[in-house]
Amino acid sequence: MVRVETGARLHFGFQNLSLAHERLYGGVGVALDEPRAVVEAEPAATLDADPTVERAARRACEALDVPGARVRLVESLPRHVGLGSGTQHALATLAAVADAHDRPARVRERAPALDRGGRSGVGVATFEAGGFVVDAGHPAERFTTAPPRPGEWAVPAVAVRHDVPADWRFLLVIPEAESGKHGADEDESMRAVIERADATVADELAAVLTRRLLPAIAEGDVERFGAAVAALGRLNGAWYADEQGGVYRPPAGEVVAALRGSPAVSGVGQSSWGPTIYGVTDEDRAGTAADDARAALDELGVGGDVRVVAARNEGASASGPPADG
Repeated sequence: MVRVETGARLHFGFQNLSLAHERLYGGVGVALDEPRAVVEAEPAATLDADPTVERAARRACEALDVPGARVRLVESLPRHVGLGSGTQHALATLAAVADAHDRPARVRERAPALDRGGRSGVGVATFEAGGFVVDAGHPAERFTTAPPRPGEWAVPAVAVRHDVPADWRFLLVIPEAESGKHGADEDESMRAVIERADATVADELAAVLTRRLLPAIAEGDVERFGAAVAALGRLNGAWYADEQGGVYRPPAGEVVAALRGSPAVSGVGQSSWGPTIYGVTDEDRAGTAADDARAALDELGVGGDVRVVAARNEGASASGPPADG
């Protein structure tokens, strides 16, 4: 039996959603040390998998040309809240099944067969190596408003990757709300967004990325980094407003507004379709940031989970059975 462990990820946004530009998408995000997903697998003659990862396990067996596996999702990420559960669960399953059968996982190559990497490459890149990631996007002429059939794409290349400073922290606020868009619903919304995306927003995003965000991560400046990812998120929200009810989906917008006034938070925004809200902070201010987030939820009368986590600067890890197992 083998065990594969990976962390969640935050998705700050895309570089471009307009077909007027040569490259489409181009994800920007960061790997988190927590929460985590843990998948265990061992070889078997047939497939026996937990329901959450059964589809990924079946596709993994087909891609690896193995007869089956016993697959268990020992620890799961919160699903469809903007933390990348779909990709991390699928890739951890692929890697575990491959290791169980002593086969090379070749995660980047096989991710499309698991329906991963069709838009953002951030989830695959953070699974591989962690850190802060910017991917190169897809050629716009291949995707148009109707993307290629499942699996008929390559995962976007990593354009930029940086380790995140050890003392930086990310505030996670997961309000009690409906799940974020996923599956067919997400596909439909993304097509609608791309059909009417304003090309000038991508030009503004390029300026934020090259003149603010990349210098901030390269120099380890948490204040400028937070302000830059918040700006990137607001610009992305202008594209999504018609599909999610505003620049941020309710109730994320009210929480974002409340946390902007916190001196413990350098920048705040919504991860992917939400409802998870992130805040950029550091080790010294982490406690205050969490207190301010709980106060914001209380003021709004909204329940939810608040935690402060570190970034993850390494990819998924694989090991044998735990000592007590």
